[in-house]
Amino acid sequence: MTVRSPVRWPDPRLAEASRPVAAFDAALRALADELLAMMRAAPGVGATAAHMGVPLRLFAIELPGDAGPRFYVNAEIIEASAQMQSHTEGSISMPGAHGEVTRPARVRVRWQDLDGALHEEAADGFRAACLQHEIDQMDGIFWLQRLSRLKRDRIIARWRMQMKPA
Repeated sequence: MTVRSPVRWPDPRLAEASRPVAAFDAALRALADELLAMMRAAPGVGATAAHMGVPLRLFAIELPGDAGPRFYVNAEIIEASAQMQSHTEGSISMPGAHGEVTRPARVRVRWQDLDGALHEEAADGFRAACLQHEIDQMDGIFWLQRLSRLKRDRIIARWRMQMKPA
């Protein structure tokens, strides 16, 4: 299998809301396999189908300490804490760019697995930040939009300088 490259920011597909997955079939599993291969090659700890240019509500997360990758289909945040936390975030679509993003410290997420079974999960810490980050991306919200204009402009300027050919 050829590993896809992530769509690069500021590609307009990253600003589109993804459609719900309706068919839980072999095509979805194949897309999940491609997504995982792309995420690992990037490398990253999370990636959405939108990062491949496919506007479907599918993402993968593979965090240190997990038994393996987790796939989330049609995920939504159903509860978020008032307490906030900050974590360094970035994107496989904008390699080398990172910034501190403040989000709710705890969330409850509802999603389906690759077979269509419904699940709920409470998460805190880094996992909560990752879930929110990927759900944002499926909603067409790129992580930079969670920053102040000043921080966003600085990160973009530094990233563009890094991307210029020598």
